[in-house]
Amino acid sequence: MSQKIKVDNKEYEIDSLSDESKAQLVSIQFVDNELQRLSNKAAALQTARLGYVKALQSSLESADGIEIEVDDLGETLSFD
Repeated sequence: MSQKIKVDNKEYEIDSLSDESKAQLVSIQFVDNELQRLSNKAAALQTARLGYVKALQSSLESADGIEIEVDDLGETLSFD
């Protein structure tokens, strides 16, 4: 049984596609994989950023001896 794809609710056998259609399908698969990879990387970077924000908050609290609330630091943190 050959593989099939569905486009606009119509099924196509991959083996019967033209070379151009197969190339487009490969490109779509590449882009989908790359989007997933970048999404995973963005999630990891967001997690790392949160850790750095918490470490900054902790070091600021320790240096000043006061408690600082920075729930939304990600939105208000800026570098001049």
